[in-house]
Amino acid sequence: MKNIPNGVFPTMITPYTADNKVDYDAVLKILDWYGKKGVEGIFAICQSSEIFFLSFEERLELIKFIVENAPKGVSIVASGHTADDLDKQAYEAEKFIDTGIDAYVFISNRFASADDDDSVFLKNMYYVMDKIKTDIGYGIYECPYPYKRLLSVDVMKEIGHGGRFQFLKDTSCNTDDIKAKLAAVEGTQLKIYNANAATLLETLREGAAGFSGVMANFHPEIYVWLCKHFAENPEKADLVQSFLGFASLTECQQYPVNAKYYLGTLEGLDFGYSSRARDCSTFKRNHKLEIEQLHTSTQFFKEQLGIK
Repeated sequence: MKNIPNGVFPTMITPYTADNKVDYDAVLKILDWYGKKGVEGIFAICQSSEIFFLSFEERLELIKFIVENAPKGVSIVASGHTADDLDKQAYEAEKFIDTGIDAYVFISNRFASADDDDSVFLKNMYYVMDKIKTDIGYGIYECPYPYKRLLSVDVMKEIGHGGRFQFLKDTSCNTDDIKAKLAAVEGTQLKIYNANAATLLETLREGAAGFSGVMANFHPEIYVWLCKHFAENPEKADLVQSFLGFASLTECQQYPVNAKYYLGTLEGLDFGYSSRARDCSTFKRNHKLEIEQLHTSTQFFKEQLGIK
């Protein structure tokens, strides 16, 4: 199994051409942008990538392209199995793993329905794992769609001490929950990456490994600064956290449309903001102004931190 570094893992978005196909020229620009911002990894083929609106063939072609064009030194973890059927999940996962990713991330709500208990979840997860013939490291993503299945402390303890899991994208948005999960996997190689900006600094101080959230599509370099310097410069870290937490209200807007506008228009990557998951016609002028003002605020804040 490859080492999964601490730090920032943006949840990669999927750009489209005017005829609604994956825009690979834009994908290449986004990968380059992530690399220049200093992120340690990329979480590809996740909900931000609109995987529930991509065919299996599109998902597979996309992850192959991402692996082949990943920035040097940047780890690629990926998900992508969207089926309900467990055998189909295993088939899809194995195909994605064969592309050469560094770790494969299971989606927690694919292994059990909302009213199933942990025993069902674990039985189905192990069934899929047994079907996959590989020594790759695994992760878990508490994906909010179609429903959010948070991992219990008991499940965390079991998978952490099982030795195969290295990555959890936590979406609990709750510092106490993350503290309990950290205690459950202490001494194992399972690392927790917080998806919630507002609680990030609290959880870094408790031992979280980093950030893997949608806001890393707007100003990942500031998250990189916080993850690297929070311990040595606590007062400045508090100030940075205040900016990041407030800025993360952007998530409540039309994401991922707004992230595509930020990157394609304001960051100059030159691609559109169409989406299969959201109706971009609801992204009105006032919403664009909010994102433009976030961009301006980001540039000012970076100057104060000395970030280029």
